[in-house]
Amino acid sequence: MSKLGIEQTIDLGNGTTISIETGKLAKQADGSVVVKQGDTMLLATVVSAKSAGEDVDFMPLMVDYREKFSAAGKFPGGFLKRESRPSDYEILVCRLVDRALRPLFPSDYHADTQVQISLISAGQDTTPDALACLAASAALAVSDIPFNGPISEVRIARIDGKWEINPNFTAIKSADIDIMVAATQDSVVMVEGEMLEVSEKEMLEAIKLAHDTIRIQLAGINALAAQVEKAQVKREYSHEKNNEELLKQIEAACYQPCYDIAKQGLADKHERARLFKEVKENFVATLDEETVAGNAFLIGKYFHDVEKEAVRDAVLNEKVRLDGRKTTEIRPIWSEVNYLPGSHGSAVFTRGETQSLTSVTLGTKLDEQRIDAALFEGSDKFILHYNFPSFSTGEARPNRGPGRREIGHGNLALRALKPMIPTGNENPYTIRVVSDILESNGSSSMATVCAGTLALMDAGVKIKKPVSGIAMGLISGKDGKFAVLSDILGDEDHLGDMDFKVTGTKDGITACQMDIKIEGLSYEILEQALDQAKEGRMHILGEMMKTLSAPREDYKSNAPRIIQITIPKEMIGAVIGPGGKIIQSIQEETGTTIVLEEVDGKGVIDIVSTDGDGAKDALARIKAITAVPEVGEVYKGKVKSIVAFGAFIEIIPGQDGLLHISEIAHKKVDKVEDELKEGEMVEVKLIAIDPKTKKLKLSRKALLPKPEKTEEKA
Repeated sequence: MSKLGIEQTIDLGNGTTISIETGKLAKQADGSVVVKQGDTMLLATVVSAKSAGEDVDFMPLMVDYREKFSAAGKFPGGFLKRESRPSDYEILVCRLVDRALRPLFPSDYHADTQVQISLISAGQDTTPDALACLAASAALAVSDIPFNGPISEVRIARIDGKWEINPNFTAIKSADIDIMVAATQDSVVMVEGEMLEVSEKEMLEAIKLAHDTIRIQLAGINALAAQVEKAQVKREYSHEKNNEELLKQIEAACYQPCYDIAKQGLADKHERARLFKEVKENFVATLDEETVAGNAFLIGKYFHDVEKEAVRDAVLNEKVRLDGRKTTEIRPIWSEVNYLPGSHGSAVFTRGETQSLTSVTLGTKLDEQRIDAALFEGSDKFILHYNFPSFSTGEARPNRGPGRREIGHGNLALRALKPMIPTGNENPYTIRVVSDILESNGSSSMATVCAGTLALMDAGVKIKKPVSGIAMGLISGKDGKFAVLSDILGDEDHLGDMDFKVTGTKDGITACQMDIKIEGLSYEILEQALDQAKEGRMHILGEMMKTLSAPREDYKSNAPRIIQITIPKEMIGAVIGPGGKIIQSIQEETGTTIVLEEVDGKGVIDIVSTDGDGAKDALARIKAITAVPEVGEVYKGKVKSIVAFGAFIEIIPGQDGLLHISEIAHKKVDKVEDELKEGEMVEVKLIAIDPKTKKLKLSRKALLPKPEKTEEKA
């Protein structure tokens, strides 16, 4: 890189080096860096407003990740030939970075802050998503924006029994553990990934090894920031107005009533909300109108803080959760399958006040999800969509399509189920799973996993093993007390310190997603959370199996039937025919849909039909087309044309043989038309194949009984 900027090199110790440069590009941003590994380069910028909006009490952070098609020397698809809305993959990378950064901004910093990360050059051996958080954190480190970092993120995968940091795209395909880990110097902040039924011990090992590499990256970020004058003094800010006297009044009046409500253990979240609201209203009623009007925002903020503290203390002191459960107790579960007769498979899964109605649709190769991204092209045969309508929480708001949350939750459920979906000849279908959340009070993505498993089995999909999921929470106190909560409520997620979702089969973990809201989560707590999650998963799986314990033996009557066969590559043209004439004719006459593609030097054919007889007929015709003529075999063929010396018989679609006039009958035939007519079906035997011309020689008389010899008259 140019000497115009400041550069720091990080040696990961495994033959990989990463460079971070600042001071060369995008200098009007508050902070900007270029991160480079091999030929892969990411430009990360951060800009934060100098003041906060009126009455804002949260961190308005926006993370944007985009991959330029030009980075890989490609044109974007579509008519406009330019990048437009972010893809699902780009949104998922945004979420990975956002979830890592957000907890580390000061709690009283509320200025609009935007982090933008762009892939500006793509190498063949580097996955850019593993560098995105490193780039964003470095941009913050070289700025004057207050941030309790640095933080960084790595991908760790186990490939052929060996751990690798930030492996390339090809290597990842054979990994049995593939997770992203974000951490500060002292604690893990975020984990997300997928696994092939690994143990809790193996997952912890992966996280610890990733953390070791992250510490190397953090040292590099600090070394770079130390060379940037602007980064030495962070900007001063004052984003909160405070009224200590009002806070003390609310604590005195509201803490104990909130504590008392919390320890009642009310299962109905709306009833709890009503009682908490009543406490607030009773306090407000003690104030004069002028005080209320001038402090409405602070009253709401302070009451929320007091309510949060009271609920957390009640859990730690009374060992009773908001809805009355013990820390390890799972909410009541009921489920039902085959609820939607029009779907190919369906299930309702309800846990407490969270409910998913999930459907499964079976399709063909024509229904596959096509992917045209900057770094990869291809298709997906397994699709999962998650929908979160407003009525699920009793709210009235416009539904404007899936947001980042819906895409993230759907991706987690997809990663949980995907390892259990059969591949190859065991599953010729494209599968779409759709989860509609009808009620929500925590763990809706995990309800999707459970409902998805039941719906897939109801559809007759031969999944390898059932999968269940659970969301774990944490409440920690200043005195070292902590409580790990199984199957958390929405309020426990909001008021707690951790949201740790774990999915798996009876034999191991298949996916996870963890977000930490506090600093200093110990591996001891993490290990307890994983062990407690396993216990909860097994309970949930047991309840699911009471509804449906294994995939149905057959698909539903309305599901398409797919017969899949493989043919030699050289026979593809024969099946298609000139201008598609033959394959179109088979589809029209048998009422089937036929999909043919070349895979690994062979032709793979899917015959799709809801009519079993039609599928069998189409299969027979294709087998006839692709059959190799064998001398001695008998064929029933059509007389295609008649000539003076015989007739041409189509014994296999597209393959004619000559039935010479001398082979029509045992008697002498003077005129072919006396024995055969065009279009007639006739049985013939293949008696020879010319080794040079490959022409087929047929005989009809070889199949006819020989006439008895008559004695000559004296």
